[in-house]
Amino acid sequence: MKSIPEYLKLRIKELPERPGVYLFKDRDGKVLYIGKALSLKKRVAGHFHQWDTGFSKETVMLSQISKIDVLETPTEAEALLLEASLVKESLPKYNKMLRDDKSYPYLKISGEEYPRLLITRNRKSDGGRYFGPYTDVRLLRKAVKILRIQFPLRTCRTMPKKVCLQYHLELCGGPCEGHQSKEEYSKTVKELTFFLEGKRDALVRNLSKRMKEYSACQDYEKAQAVYESIRALSFAPSLSRRTQKMPSEILDEFQKVFSLPSLPRKIECFDISNIQGKEAVGSMVVFEDGEPSRQNYRRFRIKTVKGIDDYRMMKEVVGRRYERVLADKLVKPDLILIDGGKGHLAAAKQKLDELGLSDWALLSIAKQHEIVFSPGRSSPYVLPPSSDVLQLIRHVRDEAHRFAITYHRRLHRKEALVSRLDGIPGIGSKSKQKLLKKIGSVSKISQATEEDLMRLGGLAPNLAKNVWGKFHLYRPA
Repeated sequence: MKSIPEYLKLRIKELPERPGVYLFKDRDGKVLYIGKALSLKKRVAGHFHQWDTGFSKETVMLSQISKIDVLETPTEAEALLLEASLVKESLPKYNKMLRDDKSYPYLKISGEEYPRLLITRNRKSDGGRYFGPYTDVRLLRKAVKILRIQFPLRTCRTMPKKVCLQYHLELCGGPCEGHQSKEEYSKTVKELTFFLEGKRDALVRNLSKRMKEYSACQDYEKAQAVYESIRALSFAPSLSRRTQKMPSEILDEFQKVFSLPSLPRKIECFDISNIQGKEAVGSMVVFEDGEPSRQNYRRFRIKTVKGIDDYRMMKEVVGRRYERVLADKLVKPDLILIDGGKGHLAAAKQKLDELGLSDWALLSIAKQHEIVFSPGRSSPYVLPPSSDVLQLIRHVRDEAHRFAITYHRRLHRKEALVSRLDGIPGIGSKSKQKLLKKIGSVSKISQATEEDLMRLGGLAPNLAKNVWGKFHLYRPA
C-alpha cells in the first residue's frame, strides 16, 4: 500500500492536543467517518497507524480520506454529545460499518408533564424523545452532569410536594412548589432538545432573545445567568461550520448593529487603571480596519484627579486626547469606545459635548456583563457571545485594558523602588534621582558601601552614612 500522503501528515501534525470531534472526508467533501477524542492529534494519528496493516474496513476508509476537519470542545464528554448529533445529521458510511451490534446507551427526555433527562439502553414508544446512541456510557454520565447544570430539570421519579436538595443546588427550578412555571420549564426542555439535536444556532438565538428581554427589564442578574449559559454552550459551531468573515464584513455588521454614521474603520478605545487611586493611568489603543495600530497607542498619567474617581479620570483622559486632536488637526476616529458602564460613558460624553464633539460616535462596554451602552439609549445592546461584532469589541477593550495595566504596573514598580529611599535624612527628590542616575537602581544602592556612595553617587560623608544605614539597620546620624 502507498505511504500516507504528505498533506495528511502535515494536517495531523497541526491538529490540537485538545478534546473535540474529527471528521474524515473524501475528495468530494462527503463525510466518511466522525469520531470523538480526548486529544484530537493523538486520536487521529492513531487511526493512521493502521494505514499499512493489511486489508480491512479501516484501511479502506483511510485510503479514501482527502480532508480532516476538527471541532474543539471543552471536554471529552461534550465531544461525545457533539459526535452523536453530527453522526445523526451526516450518517457517515463507516460509522455504521466500524461498530458492532452492541447496545449503546441513549439519552431520553421523558414524555411526562414535567420531563426528566435520563440515560437508557431501551427505546420504547412511550412518548419520550431519544437521542444517540452514544458510544461511551462513562462519558455520557459526565455529559449529563454538565447538561443538568446548563438545563436544570427535575430528577425525581414522582413530583414531591416540597422542593428538594436539587432546587437548593440550583439544579432544578422547583416546579413542584411553583417556583418555576410550566411555561418556563417547557422553555428549558425546548432548549435542551435544540442542544441534543445539534441545533446550536437555534439554541443561541433562543437564549439571546431571553437575555435581551431580561436586559430590557433591567434584570441584569438573570441576563448575566443566560449569558453565561450561552458562553458555556457555544463551544461548537453549527453543522454548517460558518466561514470566517472578512474584516470589512464585520465592520459593515458593526455599523448596522449600532446605527453608526460611518464604518468604524478607526476605533479609539480608552481604559483607566488604578489601585486605590495610586499611580492612576489611562490608556488609548487604536484599531484600524479591525487590527491594532500600535504606533498610535497613547498612555496618560492622571494629573488632575486625586483619590478614587474613575469617572473624572476618564473625563480627563478623553479631554486631553481630543483637545490634542483638535489642536493638531488630527484624523478623527470613526468610533470612540469606553471600557466601562453608564457612568464612564456619561463622563466621556460630557467632555465631548464640552469640546463641541457631540456628533462623534461613542459606545461603552460594561466590564461585568459585557453589554454595550450608547448615549441616549435607555436599554443596552445585548449581543450573543458568538457575535463577530462583540468579539471585535472585546478584542479592542482587552487590548486597552492590557495596555493600561502594563503602564500602571511599570509606574507602580518604579514608585515602590524609589520609595525605599524615602525618609533618609538629607536625601530629597533631587538626591534620589541623582543616586539612581549615577548608580543605576535601588538594588545597587542598597549593596553599595559608604565609599561607593561618596565616590560614585557624589554624596557627602554624612549623607553616605545615612543612606548606607537605611539598608543595613544602622541608625542614621
